[in-house]
Amino acid sequence: MQTTTLSFENLHNHGELFANMLRARRELFIVHNKWDLPEALGMEYDQYDTPASRWVVVHDEFGRVLAGNRLTPTTARCGIYTYMIRDAQRGLLDTIPSNLLYEEAPVSDTIWESSRLFVAHDVPAAIRRQVHTRLIQELGAAARSLGASHCLTLLSATWPRWANRVGVKMEAMGPVLTIDGVDNQVVSMDFTSTLH
Repeated sequence: MQTTTLSFENLHNHGELFANMLRARRELFIVHNKWDLPEALGMEYDQYDTPASRWVVVHDEFGRVLAGNRLTPTTARCGIYTYMIRDAQRGLLDTIPSNLLYEEAPVSDTIWESSRLFVAHDVPAAIRRQVHTRLIQELGAAARSLGASHCLTLLSATWPRWANRVGVKMEAMGPVLTIDGVDNQVVSMDFTSTLH
């Protein structure tokens, strides 16, 4: 099992890994979860997949994607868009309620957004926890390398059950909301205790 953090600067060094990650996102979010999301060439994407973002990928030695995540700076701007959680709060996204945060969405060099976090649905149960832990560990390392101390993310509201297992302090930043039949909540992941 390997982890790679992709950027537009290093995509060319990793063959099909970026495309495979977008294919895995499509398989989970569009095919399996039946979400209505943009897709092209068998890949899922959205307006936040820009050169400002990074993508953390857990994969095997053959490039099969087991899990992934996108990191976007909360200072990002592209046309009318910034980052997903903030744009939802601003009413720009019709699929995520605008009341997802208790306070105004932050804009800070030290806070990044973690979005499109997933573990592929066909990852065997025997290694699922290990894959998830590796994803969160690499996400933290990538965030810290980018100067972030915290990441905001919209997660399943079951996050308190596994937060301690992955070694990251997490705090609810908004109410539990049902989105597409699943209870979700915005959470802040605190990476300051793991700074070296």
